[in-house]
Amino acid sequence: MNGENRARKIHEGIMDHLIKDTATLELYAWLDADADLPGWDILTGNPFGASLPEDQFTTVQNYFAEYHLEYFRQRLYNHFPSRLHSLLLFATKVDAETFRSKHPARVFGKQLTRARSTGAYTCSFHDSSWLDYLRLPHNLSLATLDEVANYYWKGTLVEEAGLRFLNERWRDPPVIEALFQGSLEPVVRSSRNAWLPGFA
Repeated sequence: MNGENRARKIHEGIMDHLIKDTATLELYAWLDADADLPGWDILTGNPFGASLPEDQFTTVQNYFAEYHLEYFRQRLYNHFPSRLHSLLLFATKVDAETFRSKHPARVFGKQLTRARSTGAYTCSFHDSSWLDYLRLPHNLSLATLDEVANYYWKGTLVEEAGLRFLNERWRDPPVIEALFQGSLEPVVRSSRNAWLPGFA
C-alpha cells in the first residue's frame, strides 16, 4: 500500500497510525539539492537545518515542546518511535505541500523528495499542527500540555480537538508527519526549484 492510501485510511480511522512492517512505504521530504534524507532538528523544530534568524526567541519554546512530547511518549506511548531518534518526513505529497504553504521560509529553495522504505521499519503518523499550537505565544498548564501530547501520540488531528487561542477557536489544516525508523532510499529528485508555482 502506498503512502497516499495509508494516509487516507489513517485520516478515516480505518488504519492504526503505528505501523511495523516490511511492505514498501513511500514518504516525502523537502531537501537541499545535495542533502541526505532528513533528521529532525529539535532545537529549531524543523527538519531543514539551522534556525532562521527570527527564531532566536522561539528556540527555547520549540525545545520545550519537543521535550514534553518525548517525556509523555516515554510514560504512556513507549511502543511508538521517538521523535528524537526517528527520521521525520511527510506522509504524502499533499502534506508536504501544505507544510510549504504554512511555513514557506522553511522550504524556500528546497526540492520535494520522495523516499521509499527498504526492509523492516517502524513508522507512526501524527498531525504536526500540534507542534504549531505548542509554539504559539501562550502559557499552557502542565495538564494542558499533557492533553496536547496525548492527542498528538494517539493520532488525533488538531481540527478534531476544538482548540482555543486568545479566547477564539484555533484551526489549522493537518500536516501528517511520519516518524520513521528504518532504511530509506530516494525515489526521484526534481531538478526544478520546488519553490516556483506549478513545480514539485
